[in-house]
Amino acid sequence: MSSSAPAAVAPPATAAPEPFRLRWVVLAIVLVAEIMDLLDSTVITIAAPTVRGELGGSTTTMQWWAAGYTLAFGVFMIIGGRLGDVFGRKRVFVIGITGFTAASAACALAPSPDFLIAMRVLQGGFGALLIPQGLGMIKTVFPPSEMGGAFAAFGPVMGLAAVGGPLLAGWLVSADLLGTGWRMIFLINLPLGLVGLIGALRVFPESKSPEKLKLDPLGVVLIAAASFCLIYPLVQGRELDWPAWIFVMLAGGATLLGLFAFVERRGHGTPLIEPSLLRNRAFTSGLLVGLAFFSGFAGLLLVLSVFLQAGLHFTPSHAGLTFMPTTLASAVAAGASFPLMAKFGRGVLQAGVVIITGSLIALALIVGAHGLDTTTWTMVPALVPFGIGLGFVFGPLFNVILAGVDDREVGSASGTLNAVQQLGNSIGVAVLATIFFSLLDHGHPSPAAMETTTLIAAGLFAVSFALSFLLPREARMEDH
Repeated sequence: MSSSAPAAVAPPATAAPEPFRLRWVVLAIVLVAEIMDLLDSTVITIAAPTVRGELGGSTTTMQWWAAGYTLAFGVFMIIGGRLGDVFGRKRVFVIGITGFTAASAACALAPSPDFLIAMRVLQGGFGALLIPQGLGMIKTVFPPSEMGGAFAAFGPVMGLAAVGGPLLAGWLVSADLLGTGWRMIFLINLPLGLVGLIGALRVFPESKSPEKLKLDPLGVVLIAAASFCLIYPLVQGRELDWPAWIFVMLAGGATLLGLFAFVERRGHGTPLIEPSLLRNRAFTSGLLVGLAFFSGFAGLLLVLSVFLQAGLHFTPSHAGLTFMPTTLASAVAAGASFPLMAKFGRGVLQAGVVIITGSLIALALIVGAHGLDTTTWTMVPALVPFGIGLGFVFGPLFNVILAGVDDREVGSASGTLNAVQQLGNSIGVAVLATIFFSLLDHGHPSPAAMETTTLIAAGLFAVSFALSFLLPREARMEDH
């Protein structure tokens, strides 16, 4: 009797649960949402001069069209993940993609520059509800053995969408489909959003955290106030001629950020960020690496787009096509980065940052040498390695940073990294565009302003390279 007991109970004890049948369809829907977010964070960079020509507004207004979206996304990204844990990821995903699509339609119908800013902020807020649920859903439907393969798809797709946004925007603005002009850059989200919504309703299983979690309203208020106090002065200061209260506001933002970290580390209730993450040097170093990297990337993208159109008088389609060498090189490199990081870990990321820094120095020299005679072809020797470097960073960045956290912390860490990415985008647009426009205001020709701003962006990438030595040597391959 006793010898037969183990045989009777062994099968249920060792049988693995059946993987979710439509898990790859779930991944495809999640990637659609990611593409919508990444496109909307970059398409405005090419379209901004055309939009300003029709709606009016100042150069600061153009900055807000980009920074408003990423600021709202970054502020609410962390709480967006928590809402899915508490109320159900499918439910919050559906709300997010519905609101994002509706806000996109409102952006397309914008009658004034201020209305467009408001709708871009709304877009970013709904995007912050949408994106974290996709990451949580993938962890729910994929078994551990397939998790690495699922997240491996993110590198090429995210890299291509991020740098392909300007290319798509340039074509859409110049094509003037159905007489919509620049408004098509937002209308294109309607079919994507509809596909994502129908797919989520029909395919997604409902899932939420098994633990009893509560929201952290104090943490939300502190991080929102800190982010606003840091970004608003950087964007608005130049237009207001840098009054004293601008610097007081910046100091207040830094203070609020420190207070947020203090409150989260105490760990009372259910904090937005796992307190242990804020005591993890590898992870906090990773946040700084991401902040410097995405500040340089997003800020340079906007400045280069404005320079191509306002300085060199490229059409929107010509400006978009100028990004094609970067887009193609980034897609190829991002696809190659995943197998490479399994062997070389953070070395792939570091090589990418070095290539980016060198390519931007080359770009500054090219623009400085050719001035207003700069062409797309003269920039290709810098734009191709720039794309290769981006691909080598987009793929392994999160995997390397997350290698330094425990399995139970991965969800919170992923949400925090995504939030920092968006905040970095906002800071980069605020800082680099402000420098570029300030140089123009003080009589510098546009090529000289572009050259200086590009070198400052290269400096931001150099900072991220220096900080990267604090990251784990190996990459986390089974999770994102």
